[in-house]
Amino acid sequence: MGFGLQEYQTSLAARATLSGIGVHSGKPVTVHFHPADADSGVIFQVTGADGSVRELRALHSEVGSTDLCTVLGDPGGPHVATVEHLMAALFGLGIDNVLIELDGGEVPILDGSAAPFVEAFEQAGIEELSVKRRYLRIIKPIRVENGPSWAEFRPYNGTRFEVEIDFSSPAIGRQIFAGDLSASMFRRDIARARTFGFMKDVERLWAAGYALGSSLENSVVIGDDNRVINMGGLRYDNEFARHKVLDAMGDLALAGARFIGCFRSYRGGHKLNATALRRLLADPTAFEIVETSRRQRGRAVEMMAVNSPAYAPWTL
Repeated sequence: MGFGLQEYQTSLAARATLSGIGVHSGKPVTVHFHPADADSGVIFQVTGADGSVRELRALHSEVGSTDLCTVLGDPGGPHVATVEHLMAALFGLGIDNVLIELDGGEVPILDGSAAPFVEAFEQAGIEELSVKRRYLRIIKPIRVENGPSWAEFRPYNGTRFEVEIDFSSPAIGRQIFAGDLSASMFRRDIARARTFGFMKDVERLWAAGYALGSSLENSVVIGDDNRVINMGGLRYDNEFARHKVLDAMGDLALAGARFIGCFRSYRGGHKLNATALRRLLADPTAFEIVETSRRQRGRAVEMMAVNSPAYAPWTL
């Protein structure tokens, strides 16, 4: 169907479970993924230390922090941290509705990429539902800047990412990844790209209470000699740029709907991604809500604008 768009909403066909540790908390956590009805969206159920359960919807309006990772809820209260890799997997595979139960306040880091989530979801199966999927189609450019960094949405006949990074470290340097999103592209080109960091920053992060679960098993680490110290090396030549694309997908999934357009950024990160998304959704002249419609004759598919229902994520 035209440029890889899915006509109907999806969910998981069966339950899936993953366990690991939080990259920042260092604490063990188990997460269960359950099928959900159409129009449910992505809902986190977080169990607190006192046994209470708090529901958090995976929406931009729930973002409580973007320091080092994306946090839903109040960082000082009920919350779920480091949601970006999980959200990227849902976004990349086109899974619209899922209920996620956690027994901790952080999504497990696993191997530092989205690949374990992809494997779990594909083993559970992805089921098509009977309700049409709605998209946000970008109809005018929206741009945000922060010093030399910038991010923008532009109209495009598909869902495309163009992400460029520029680090002083020669181990990274200037890298770019650009591509049109499809499930196969995500599996092949993005899902396995791991989070990364510098050995010189570790003690500072530990002192601040971050990266307590970080290791060579879940991060690409650049040593003091500006070389990757992981024994296996990199999974892609430009793995750093690809991981930034993965993070952007996870952050932009918090729109509550897939977008039709091109997202571009230079020296971006979670905070800039969130700012760009807020700016987009705050301007109703910058996008329209559409769904697919098959023409009566032939097999062609076109997009039609629809009225936004009261429960639409972007109205919250």
